[in-house]
Amino acid sequence: MKRAIISDIHGNLEGLEAVLAHIKEQNCDSIYCLGDIVGYGPNPRECIDRVMDCQMTLLGNHDQGALFDPEGFNAGAERAIFWTRKMLESGDARGNRKRWDFLGELPRMHRENDLLFVHGSARNPLNEYVFPEDIYNQRKMERIFGLVAKYCFQGHTHIPGVFTEDYNFLPPEEIEMTYRTTGEKALVNVGSVGQPRNGDNRSSYVILEDGEDDCDYVIRFQRVPYDFEKTAAKIYDIPDLDNFLGDRLRDGR
Repeated sequence: MKRAIISDIHGNLEGLEAVLAHIKEQNCDSIYCLGDIVGYGPNPRECIDRVMDCQMTLLGNHDQGALFDPEGFNAGAERAIFWTRKMLESGDARGNRKRWDFLGELPRMHRENDLLFVHGSARNPLNEYVFPEDIYNQRKMERIFGLVAKYCFQGHTHIPGVFTEDYNFLPPEEIEMTYRTTGEKALVNVGSVGQPRNGDNRSSYVILEDGEDDCDYVIRFQRVPYDFEKTAAKIYDIPDLDNFLGDRLRDGR
């Protein structure tokens, strides 16, 4: 079994299409999406349409913000969500109805044997951030790991890497982009397709493969270049989207 795991697309069609093309080249059996299809970016409708083909998709906090009212969002993120909602309420009525139905039926978590998939964390699947610096918050990490049978895949922070049960955070570059599970619990952040934030402007996602004798699974982090200038130009042309949302794509921040 070879799964591609993507997250945090945020209406970035160029990033998503580049990642989907890359996944096709890797001959993956399925694609799992950990949520935040919309928010921030200029192509919410098109991104939802493409994600509908994924074998499993979760609800993200920005997806929920579009469905209901955004809570805890900064001013720029809130404006982007209200603009996104407007895009999903105008024009193609039949297509938009299908998109709303799709978003409204998304689950908050998904389990498969010893694998847990969430957007935020095992403790709060929708909204809790687990940042690299949280390795110093032992109480928080203990409680989260206590809810994980073995391996949890998550997004939300847009920062890829592996949290180990002994409270270390391993960025992909430190492990040569590959992590082999050995039975110890792990939290895996797959990074972001549409708005990377670890100083690398390429899209990020993960390929999860069944392991062999020496490990349960092999986790391979992927980085995919895309035309972020095209995405940024679209953002600049939309008054309701802050220019910063385009600027940050260049720096991966």
